[in-house]
Amino acid sequence: LPFPSQVVYNRVGKCGSRTVVLLLRILSEKHGFNLVTSDIHNKTRLTKNEQMELIKNISTAEQPYLFTRHVHFLNFSRFGGDQPVYINIIRDPVNRFLSNYFFRRFGDWRGEQNHMIRTPNMRQEERYLDINVCILENYPECSNPRLFYIIPYFCGQHPRCREPGEWALERAKLNVNENFLLVGILEELEDVLLLLERFLPHYFKDVLSIYKNPEHRKLGNLTVTVKKTVPSPEAIQILYQRMRYEYEFYYYVKEQFHLLKRKFGLKSHIRKPSPRPEFFIPSPLETEEPINDEEEDDEKWLEDIYKR
Repeated sequence: LPFPSQVVYNRVGKCGSRTVVLLLRILSEKHGFNLVTSDIHNKTRLTKNEQMELIKNISTAEQPYLFTRHVHFLNFSRFGGDQPVYINIIRDPVNRFLSNYFFRRFGDWRGEQNHMIRTPNMRQEERYLDINVCILENYPECSNPRLFYIIPYFCGQHPRCREPGEWALERAKLNVNENFLLVGILEELEDVLLLLERFLPHYFKDVLSIYKNPEHRKLGNLTVTVKKTVPSPEAIQILYQRMRYEYEFYYYVKEQFHLLKRKFGLKSHIRKPSPRPEFFIPSPLETEEPINDEEEDDEKWLEDIYKR
C-alpha cells in the first residue's frame, strides 16, 4: 500500500508521550525516517503567523518525516499545505490532570531536580499545596478553564477551542474523524502500538517488541511521576463534574478506538463505562487471538484513510 510520508504526533501532555518519543527515537534509526522534534513544551496555542511559520517548517522537512510537539491541532490545508496524517494518545482526564499536577511539582524518577527545571519560579507554598485544598477551594490550577486540556489538542487553534463547551467538543470529534488516522487510549497502550504497526509499518514496524524489551521498560519507568497522592472522593467528584466535556470526549474516543480494534481483529475485555471514572490505570489489556471479521476489506479501508 502507499504509505503516508508526512505524520504529525501533536502529543497531549502527560498521556504517555515521553514513552512514545523514546520508542520513536529508536524506530527512526531502525527504519530511516526523519524524526522532527521540538524543544518547545509550553506553547500549544499559536498566532496566525506562528501557525504559518510552523506549518512551513514542518512541510519542508525531509520526507518521510514524523513531527512531534505539544501543540494544538494545526490545519495545514488552511494555509495551502498538504494535510499530514495525525496520530495521538489520550488518557482518563482526571488521571492526566493528577499526573501533571504532581509532575510540575516533583518531577519523575529521571532526577529529583527535574521539576525545578520546568517550574523554577514556583513558590514553596504552591509546590506543596495539598491537592484537596486546590480542588475544594477552587484554585485556578484546579478549575476551568485549566481543566479543559485534552479537547483543544483536537479542536485546534480557534479561540473558541479553549472555551469549555459543546462547540469545542463537537469540533474536536469532527477532527478526530476527518484528520486523525488513530487516537489511542493510554490504558491500552500495547494495542495502540499494535495498530500503529499495522497502519504505519514504515514508521512503527517492531514497535511492540521494542516496547516489551526489559531494558526499554526499565528506561520507560524513569518517566513515571513521583510523589502522587489520591484526592478525597469529594474532591474527585468535583473534578469529574468540572471535566464533563473532557469525559464526553474521552469516552467518544475510547468507543471509536474499540471499534477500530474489533475491525482489525483485536479483542478486549470491555466493561461498560462507570458513572465515575477509574482513577487508577489498570495494567495494559492483554490482546487475545485475532477474531475473524469478513464484513469489510480492511486493507481497502486503510488505503482510503491514507488518501484523505
